[in-house]
Amino acid sequence: MASAERIMISSNLEERRAGEFPVSPPSERTLEDFPEEIDLEARRLLQILPAYDPGAGHVSAECKRHSDIFHEELSKFTLWALKMYDATAKVPSGLLSGNVNQLGDFDECMDVEGKDGIRGQYCLAYLQLDIDQSRPDLKYLHRLPGHRVPRFSTVNWAICTPASCTVEDVQASLQHAIMKYTAQTGLKITLQVNKSMCQVKENLVLTKATIATSLFFITVFVLTIVAAFYEHYKIPANELLLSFSLKRNVRKLFSMERPKGDIAVLHGVRFLNSLLLLIAHKSMALFFIPYVNRTFMGEFLGKPWTVIGRAASLYTDPFIMLSGLLTTYLFVGRLNRTGSLDIKNEYLSRLLRLVPTLGALILFCTHVMPYIGSGPQWPLVVTQHADICKKTWWRNFLFIHNYFGFENMCLTHTHHIGIDTQLFAISPLMVLLLYKRPKIGIIVLAAIASISTALRFYAMYARHLNNYVYYGTSIRQLFDTADYSYTLPSHRLTIYIIGIFVGYLLRNLPKDFKMSTTTLYTGWTVSTVMFLGAFIGPSKMGSIDYVYNPIHAAIYNAFAPIGWCSLFIWMAITEHTGNSNCFLNRLFSWRGFLVTTRISYAIYLTQFPVFFFNVGQTRSAEHYEFFRMMLNFKETIWIVFMSIILTLLFDSPFQNIKNYLLKKPATHQKDTTKTSKVD
Repeated sequence: MASAERIMISSNLEERRAGEFPVSPPSERTLEDFPEEIDLEARRLLQILPAYDPGAGHVSAECKRHSDIFHEELSKFTLWALKMYDATAKVPSGLLSGNVNQLGDFDECMDVEGKDGIRGQYCLAYLQLDIDQSRPDLKYLHRLPGHRVPRFSTVNWAICTPASCTVEDVQASLQHAIMKYTAQTGLKITLQVNKSMCQVKENLVLTKATIATSLFFITVFVLTIVAAFYEHYKIPANELLLSFSLKRNVRKLFSMERPKGDIAVLHGVRFLNSLLLLIAHKSMALFFIPYVNRTFMGEFLGKPWTVIGRAASLYTDPFIMLSGLLTTYLFVGRLNRTGSLDIKNEYLSRLLRLVPTLGALILFCTHVMPYIGSGPQWPLVVTQHADICKKTWWRNFLFIHNYFGFENMCLTHTHHIGIDTQLFAISPLMVLLLYKRPKIGIIVLAAIASISTALRFYAMYARHLNNYVYYGTSIRQLFDTADYSYTLPSHRLTIYIIGIFVGYLLRNLPKDFKMSTTTLYTGWTVSTVMFLGAFIGPSKMGSIDYVYNPIHAAIYNAFAPIGWCSLFIWMAITEHTGNSNCFLNRLFSWRGFLVTTRISYAIYLTQFPVFFFNVGQTRSAEHYEFFRMMLNFKETIWIVFMSIILTLLFDSPFQNIKNYLLKKPATHQKDTTKTSKVD
């Protein structure tokens, strides 16, 4: 753009001077031949679009000096100064449509190299707009078209300054510029410039940790190839090495063979909730992207059916329920066979299942991902999270990271792993109580579940929180909701205990247990109504005119998880006992869901890094279209591809190692036969 301006200006000047006096041949003329004309054109341009002054206000001497050089060179139309001027955001058209977030030109600013060692520095400032309530004439402003914009109250505004200007200099100069334009308007603008959001182009220097991490991933990949080679050519090798065989793990991943005792319908339940969670998380990521039609976006998301993207918390509850169900189903089966549980082995099995894959993701996001991209919001959504992980990664491996708040959590989306692991840690006590003292166990667990429900209700009501994303909610309220309810296992116990009850029931119900027609119809009707009530019931909270009500929020947080999981529970019971062969059960029992179950853990881990990689790379405002933005085929392919890679390199190999290490030693044939009869 800057080069085109120079050519156009040169052409205009030549046309004006033609005929007035002789000129040199075109090949010999330069811009320096027309100092007066250039000065005139520069003043005209800068009167229309004034340049941002990085040296205004109380700034450092070096920043002021470089600012003066910038203005001097800009008046001469020097290319580097034009780039710095051009890269800074300008007031756009479409403000009433919500086109308020301006990212300028990131790459143009970062490439600036000018006189006296001046280099471009890209800063993304945050502006909070408020209206002077003492001005009666301004109270009608909300009636103007585009009144939804203030609901997205923070404006992102990019400026390109000399790298010698500190964050304090940038804030001072920008504050000076804003006050000049907003004085006596009744508009109040609060400004914030964070050091992490000011970027200067640096030479790529990889840290030792990054090099070591990269070599680690390469080593694991080579190991899978070597192991596959040994297995394919039947070369004798240690079973631990063969656990990494790519050939074996690919075959295992895409196998359609059902494990013994498999509850088929649960694979479809896991797939549905994984898909809905993917949509909800994608909706969250989309809010980081600037849109030229942000007002339309706000109004569009006020439609009742957009509940699908607002109820993210609902879609994690079935995983909590499934964890309780499958853990109990497994434990009771072992208790029926042996009469005891090897709790130490159960915990070790759990660690080998979760830690390697989680550790690989933390290593990648902390030491590799920050170096593979850039963009206006890259420090916010990538680098900042990597810095947090460098300090707090150990909490994730102890599975206690959910207690330290979302703002201080390494990979915030992994909070669910901490919750589930903590619930699993106490599950042997609950299952053994239920198994050995069924009546007492039912009473005790039901009481604990009731207390958990009460805690969820009280937290929402007393603190004025909401687990449902509504218009007018603040970031602070969302964080507090997560910290004081959503990430606490004590508040998720209800649905986990329900899963324990269902797992115990399924293990003890005979396979030929038959329900009456009345029981079946009643069960399907009640569970469907509860399911739809949890999903559609709170949709009014998504309305653009909704006024927050703590009672609504408390009821939703307390009872929606139970209602949402009720249909899945009924499907599991009817399918496992052979009481229903309806279309829904057949659909959810499709064998293809076995594959999605095997990569579901990796999909859960990889989706946010992929989403925020794309957010961090975004350079300009986009046009919001719900289906085009949500159904991003390329992004979905990347998530699935990365999930398969993570599963093949870490999840499957360590599951093989787990099975090998925890395999019971061979016993005498007589003992085996005896055990077989008992089974």
